[in-house]
Amino acid sequence: MIGLVIVSHSRALARAAVDLATEILPDQRVRIEIAAGLDEHTFGTDAVAVADAITAADTGDGVLVLMDLGSAVLSAETALEFVPSPDQVRLSGAPLVEGLVTAVAAAGGGATLDTVAWEADHALAGKHLQLGQTPSPTAQPDNSSTTSPALRREAVIVVTNKDGLHARPAAALVAALRALDAEVDLRNATTGAGPVPADSLTRVMTLGLLPGHQLGVTASGPQAAQAIQLIRDLVTGEEPS
Repeated sequence: MIGLVIVSHSRALARAAVDLATEILPDQRVRIEIAAGLDEHTFGTDAVAVADAITAADTGDGVLVLMDLGSAVLSAETALEFVPSPDQVRLSGAPLVEGLVTAVAAAGGGATLDTVAWEADHALAGKHLQLGQTPSPTAQPDNSSTTSPALRREAVIVVTNKDGLHARPAAALVAALRALDAEVDLRNATTGAGPVPADSLTRVMTLGLLPGHQLGVTASGPQAAQAIQLIRDLVTGEEPS
């Protein structure tokens, strides 16, 4: 599993970001290390501390490093000189909080370093959409299923939970679907957004699913029916079974 490192000038900020990500995704057992502040109260970053955090986070599958600004980036770059496998470390320019949440979701599902980095780098796509701004052209690639229509199950489900598919239920949906043997694509049948693969929190958030919207689901694989039922339970306000 990919390890994550948070580099921040503020230890309190880094801890708060980790607390938020783990509250949104409580079942994702991802190794997250913090290299933040010079001590509990002094702002700053330390390249040696960053290198130690990278080493601690590395389980052999790679490490993604998220940074806040300024010297955090410089310290992370310098830290690569002190780690044994710098080629297995990726420095991300993603926003710290949104990038961490999406990276935890992807890493917890067993994604590769490239995929985890992509998810983090495009973490603002859902926020851009909600604010009426244009997401990056690469934020929503076409990943619709190529499975034969005869092997697919399809459904259209009305979203009835009061806040729509915001970050917490979207993260729960992505995590729960990863445990099933099914390939699932989602689309917003009301707005025409999608389809997007349901194993990507970043892309699911770009659907902008609000209460009353129709969620189109296409699923294939041995547990396609279970996947559709799980989605139905979640977006109608029930806990996934």
